[in-house]
Amino acid sequence: MTDTTTVPATDLADIDKIAQQAAAAADQWAALEPKKRATALVAVADALEAAGSELVAIGMEETGLSQSRLTGELKRTAVQLRLFADTVVSGGYLDVRIDEADTAFALGVRPDLRRYRIPVGPVLNFAASNFPFAFSVAGGDSAAALAAGCPVVVKAHSGHPRLSVATADVVSTALESQGAPAGTFQLIVGQKAGVEMLNHPLIAAGSFTGSIYVGRLLADIAAARPTPIPFYGELGSVNPVFVTAGALAENAEAIADGYLTSVAGSAGQLCTKPGFLFVPAGYTLGEMLAEKAAVVEEHRLLNPGIARGYAERRDAILAASGVTAVAEGKLRIDEDGQGWATPTIVSVGIDDLVAGREALADEAFGPLSVMVEYDEDSDLVAAADAVFEGNLTGTVHVADGEDSPRLRTLIQWLSEHTGRVLFGGWPTGVAVTPAMTHGGPWPATTNDSSTSVGTSAITRFTRPVTYQSAPQALLPEPLRDDNPWDVPQERTPAGESTSWGLAAEQ
Repeated sequence: MTDTTTVPATDLADIDKIAQQAAAAADQWAALEPKKRATALVAVADALEAAGSELVAIGMEETGLSQSRLTGELKRTAVQLRLFADTVVSGGYLDVRIDEADTAFALGVRPDLRRYRIPVGPVLNFAASNFPFAFSVAGGDSAAALAAGCPVVVKAHSGHPRLSVATADVVSTALESQGAPAGTFQLIVGQKAGVEMLNHPLIAAGSFTGSIYVGRLLADIAAARPTPIPFYGELGSVNPVFVTAGALAENAEAIADGYLTSVAGSAGQLCTKPGFLFVPAGYTLGEMLAEKAAVVEEHRLLNPGIARGYAERRDAILAASGVTAVAEGKLRIDEDGQGWATPTIVSVGIDDLVAGREALADEAFGPLSVMVEYDEDSDLVAAADAVFEGNLTGTVHVADGEDSPRLRTLIQWLSEHTGRVLFGGWPTGVAVTPAMTHGGPWPATTNDSSTSVGTSAITRFTRPVTYQSAPQALLPEPLRDDNPWDVPQERTPAGESTSWGLAAEQ
């Protein structure tokens, strides 16, 4: 562990050496048999939990997040590593497909074809500010890349530099104790170092969690390289929630409690915070929310920069046409520039929201949310289409058994504009589990076909390759007939092509 009190930026002269070390580790880490790589991931999880008390204490000091929040996040990080370890052993992510040689193939002779996914090479992960564990040094992107067989270089976030160094020490030590080559996991510090590394020709992919502005800059750098590389960014989301009159009649109190908890949790600094709540006009939900918000204690924002950004965004929303403060909340800036906030909830009519889209639609990163009041005959899909781009989540609250063509149209719209559609509940609290999608259309992410949570996150850092007519002895283990890694193999037998299309007629 480290007791570093200041963390200097990485010397730009060292960038090439770090990239070379990652590249040198790539083949050996990728070739490690699945159980050994999985054991290394579990060792990282164990080491993080063993160092938890010290890591959480540093995180509390640097971010202002609570002990319970950080302890839970550290556990989530460890669980994710163990999930990925099991995924590596099972081998399904390799997507092995074997087409047997076929002299009677419908289009002529077919050679023996064997396809699977291989690691892309060194990955650069830009750590997030708002999840010091789960989306930072040892978080989802790093864990997914390591599971895929890729060395990782992490660019530390300036909001928790000492925690980044301490966490990286734990991770690299645990990996090397299990036989991972030197260079499998490295940390760099500083904005210039991050950009320099993203441009390095040995970096094969990038990942990022942060603002739309910075994410777009980095994505453009990755795309403009002489050899462009994939870049997976999670950038911004307002996660609209739609509540029907029937749902309010059944569960108004629970909806108010859940909404305020989701907005205020961790001072609203979560990518899945519900930024907009659509409710039918004429209900007393606003009064209920004002009463509940009044007793919420202030919470520190992550750093002075985020406090300044939140103050500007909050002022702009409060000043927007048609906006009324339901719970105005407070923002206190202390002598160190740190911000301390209580929840701000505002209301606006649906027509004013559409008309004031430019002022209201962008994310407010902090404990602020907009309650949108609509008439029963309002076209929610038309309004949503006019206001929102892509989002990580969309939520509907309906009464028990409620169904209608308009509701189904709204659900269809949500499926086309988000990565996760929730029924009841609230979007915060992303489950670390195989079926999770944590992604969505732009600007929620830079790649709407990927996820940064769940086992599918691993495939981002792999690419497909096919072996044609290769001798068994020269095939990679997952493609061999004796299948020494015991991974799933999807086979297309010889002779099958003559029956293609018959399934549609049955």
